[in-house]
Amino acid sequence: MQDTLLKNKDISFEEFQKQILEDYKLAVVSRECSLLGRREVLTGKAKFGIFGDGKEVPQLAMAKAFKNGDFRSGYYRDQTFMMALGLLTPQEFFAGLYANTNIEDEPMAAGRQMGGHFGTHSLHEDGSWKKLTDQPNSSADISPTAGQMPRLLGLAQASKIYRNVKDITNAEHFSIEGNEIAWGTIGNASTSEGLFWETLNAAGVMQVPMVISVWDDKYGISVPAKYQTTKENISEIVKGFQRDKENNGYEILVVKGWDYAELIEAYQKASKISREEHVPVLIHVTELTQPQGHSTSGSHERYKSKDRLAWEKEYDCNAQMRTWILTNNIATEEELSEIEKAAKKEVSNGKKEAWKAVNQAPKKAQKEAIALLSKLAESSSNKNFITPLLEELTAIQTVQKHEVLRTARKALRYVRHENTEAKTNVLNWITNYFEENQPDYSSHLYSQSKWSAYQVEEVLPTYDENTEEVDARIVLRDNFDKIFEKYPESLIFGEDTGNIGDVNQGLEGMQAKYGELRVADTGIREATILGQGIGMAMRGLRPIAEIQYLDYILYALQIMSDDLATLHYRTKGKQKAPLIVRTRGHRLEGIWHSGSPMGGIIHLIRGMHVLVPRNMTKAAGFYNTLLESDEPALVVECLNGYRLKEKLPTNLGEFKTPIGVTETIREGNDITLVSYGSTLRIVEEAAKELMEVGINAEVIDVQSLLPFDIHQDITKSIQKTNRLLVIDEDVPGGASSYILSEILDKQNAYRYLDSKPACLTAKAHRPAYGTDGDYFSKPSAEDIFEKVYEIFNEVNPTDFPKLR
Repeated sequence: MQDTLLKNKDISFEEFQKQILEDYKLAVVSRECSLLGRREVLTGKAKFGIFGDGKEVPQLAMAKAFKNGDFRSGYYRDQTFMMALGLLTPQEFFAGLYANTNIEDEPMAAGRQMGGHFGTHSLHEDGSWKKLTDQPNSSADISPTAGQMPRLLGLAQASKIYRNVKDITNAEHFSIEGNEIAWGTIGNASTSEGLFWETLNAAGVMQVPMVISVWDDKYGISVPAKYQTTKENISEIVKGFQRDKENNGYEILVVKGWDYAELIEAYQKASKISREEHVPVLIHVTELTQPQGHSTSGSHERYKSKDRLAWEKEYDCNAQMRTWILTNNIATEEELSEIEKAAKKEVSNGKKEAWKAVNQAPKKAQKEAIALLSKLAESSSNKNFITPLLEELTAIQTVQKHEVLRTARKALRYVRHENTEAKTNVLNWITNYFEENQPDYSSHLYSQSKWSAYQVEEVLPTYDENTEEVDARIVLRDNFDKIFEKYPESLIFGEDTGNIGDVNQGLEGMQAKYGELRVADTGIREATILGQGIGMAMRGLRPIAEIQYLDYILYALQIMSDDLATLHYRTKGKQKAPLIVRTRGHRLEGIWHSGSPMGGIIHLIRGMHVLVPRNMTKAAGFYNTLLESDEPALVVECLNGYRLKEKLPTNLGEFKTPIGVTETIREGNDITLVSYGSTLRIVEEAAKELMEVGINAEVIDVQSLLPFDIHQDITKSIQKTNRLLVIDEDVPGGASSYILSEILDKQNAYRYLDSKPACLTAKAHRPAYGTDGDYFSKPSAEDIFEKVYEIFNEVNPTDFPKLR
């Protein structure tokens, strides 16, 4: 046992004893945090709680095998693990429960996530990378069950890349020869999710250093394992993944979650195999308990039998560890009682300090507001209405920020006709309070560093006298060649990406030149392709994840939305994953390869850039821009544009398409036509035909949906034309509504309109197959012509009589 606990260390029994008792104290501290945390929720001090009680001892064992540079991608019950690595104190635990927005007090998420969601800081204050090999690392948790699994795959793959790809910039900051493990944790019920199985299969194929711990307490909320898992046993049904002499696969270990000694041995074994051999390991931790049930929203007595509850009490991991310590004469009953007493005191003190800290700012604001509102009441003819508000605010013992602000704002209603110094002071205080506090809830959706995509200046493509026109895919291919040469940390992967150079040959020959690790084929598994990219980007690489078609983004949309798009925000700028997601779409024929679900995408992935280049030169410029930034983005190439001719720039790898900037591709004076992607070619065709009837249309390419027209060039166009039509191949109410809202609500372009702004979209259904299906499903040149003509018929029916 001593050799297992402290491998390669010649220590005394006293040191051995000390380590075990420190572990036991930590288990008690963590349990007490769970118990007190539940009380804090039930008394109303916190909103909701989900805790790690019953999982303490296996997490202690996992922590002993964890090394600096390793990454955790885990589960919202891993508090003991975080405490064991010195990454979470009881005070910080309660700060999370109380949603303290000060990141110094609540370093996990600055109050942006509920308690139980953990993460470490990968970035300095300026947004630059820390040396991740000098610290233990935890990727920031998300709540959706199994959502942590795809990212886990990428965190593990990064070690494989660092071990096998040479000359990566600043590699020593992110890896020591690829020896790091990605440690994943998941509840037994969540292994029913497809994301778990997709990740499990992918890691077995790829052979990456990944250890998955399944915490098995036999339930998923109230639903027992017999309804969750075949044979009620995850390790039993994944036996086919077990590696053997002929085949790669997993090492599968099964260990009881209350057996301290066996747990430590199992985790040391898993660490050695995975770290040295780059083999994935699954540890099925069985016979665990959940003493307080799933969360604070209910009691487990409602769904567990008396026999099960009795068993859980006996086989509680903390209770079993206590018995083991006594049986092996490591400590006496009195000594353990003292440890437990000290642990409870530590947690109680941490809770009190956390509560004190979270209330300091609101109390200060309450005091300020009371003083200001008292003067406002005295100076107002409506004192009788303001005084009750003041009294209500004064009576609140434990005030929250919104209660103070709400009271001040309501008071202003009663002095709306007055003009006094007291009113001005209240107005200024409200303005300042919003300015000071709003960033605590809204900042860092996008990068605020010097590497923000906004900071990358446009560089136009250059051409010489002998510039040839080539298939547009060649522009992409040759630009990717320059990218891989310029950025040794860059890599690309996806379905058919490697050997054949992608389905449209935009990567032709790249795998032969740069190797199978940097230009790689994957299985058909979009969610984990996305996850590979997230994890590798979190470890300093510059991945490009290729999703073959825009429609297939839907398979990965949950991960893009809940994980990638929120990462920078939910860590308040302490983690980033500058992943580029490459896909292709627009104007295809048939239901499954022709969708343009841009409205859904842009609303679900705020926190990413959504870029819609009209040709491959523009697309290549976006890739060049993004690789100089530190932000994630989705680039949608035009699927019907790869064989069209474009000039081949002479400054490949250097020209840059600016983010959030539109381009006027045809000037006109009568109406502004706005669109993006492949539809622009149809818009241009219609604009030429409109000239035949005396309508001179200006055509603007949006280029970037997120962000949108940061210089408000569309409004400048409308000031000239006074009319607007948005053309979109998305369904009605999709991206066109978003574009219109941006132009009218944000840019206030309605002030310059002489006609009602209009949208022309695809039909509400997916496009039917065939060229006729496309014509009857999506806007055609004739549709655009007639819609514009209809607008001018309303303006001047004499010159523009009805067509039909």
